[in-house]
Amino acid sequence: MNGKSRIRTAGEFWRDTADCWQRLPNKTFFFALLAAWLLLFQFLGNSVFGYVHTPSLFSWMYSCYNTPNAATDDGHGNLIPFLVLGLFWWKRHELLESPLQIWRPGLLILIVGMALQLLSSMLQLPQFSILAMFIGIYGLMGLAWGPKWLLKSSFPFFLFIFSIPLGTHATVITFPLRLLVSRLVEMVAHLFGIDVIRIGTQLMDPSGNFQYDVAPACSGIRSLIANFLLATVYGFLTFREGWKRLFFMALALPFAVLGNLLRLLMVIVAATIGGQSWGNSVHDSTLASLMPYVPAFVGLLLIGRWMETPEQKEQEI
Repeated sequence: MNGKSRIRTAGEFWRDTADCWQRLPNKTFFFALLAAWLLLFQFLGNSVFGYVHTPSLFSWMYSCYNTPNAATDDGHGNLIPFLVLGLFWWKRHELLESPLQIWRPGLLILIVGMALQLLSSMLQLPQFSILAMFIGIYGLMGLAWGPKWLLKSSFPFFLFIFSIPLGTHATVITFPLRLLVSRLVEMVAHLFGIDVIRIGTQLMDPSGNFQYDVAPACSGIRSLIANFLLATVYGFLTFREGWKRLFFMALALPFAVLGNLLRLLMVIVAATIGGQSWGNSVHDSTLASLMPYVPAFVGLLLIGRWMETPEQKEQEI
């Protein structure tokens, strides 16, 4: 019976998706223009022929997302298109309820994207090209389906901002995070009677039993991005009030710092007990690597539940 139920649910899913596809007007118009727009970035999207010798913006993005360089961490960019498409599907009925029609002012948004791409080529900034590409796609959606569609799709589309790889520019964020977490580890360790000396982002034992450097990869940038994505999606799906959404997004930073603090404290405690080798074992542990995400996932869910209105809680029941 459970198997039949799953099959029926899957059939309803595909029927509903096909029905929404049939109801969507101007499909050929939109996707033809979209193909032409994307071809522009395939053949003329990247003006920087450095480590990735290609005119394709997509090849440049793929290389950034999958680089083995430990100083950068943009791998989440591989997942963003799937997340955005999933949210568009989730909002499909809301989007199709809008009056969908050709809206000529969408051309103005497309022109802004073209101008930004031209500026990116002049300045040789591929990150601007990515932004230009998404602005152009947003304009094409407005051109094909109108302003109501743009308004209702602004949230899923906003998440494409996470597709822009920061690369070494992330040091603007990672270095302050490294200093902050290092100072917090030193302070909390002293509260527990653990003698730790901090020099910049280095943490060491006075007797020389261990020494660690809070490297860029350990700054918490990975958990910060993951937490911000989670908070943004959860906030926009759960709340309608703008201040609640912004508050929820702002929680990503303290939770990321807290999670990374707990992980580094685990390393320091282990190293204090068993020396550098014990600390290294905890540092390289898969379980310990999940620690930065635990406070955020649990905390965001609890705070989100607390902030829900009584009507929202009744609907869940």
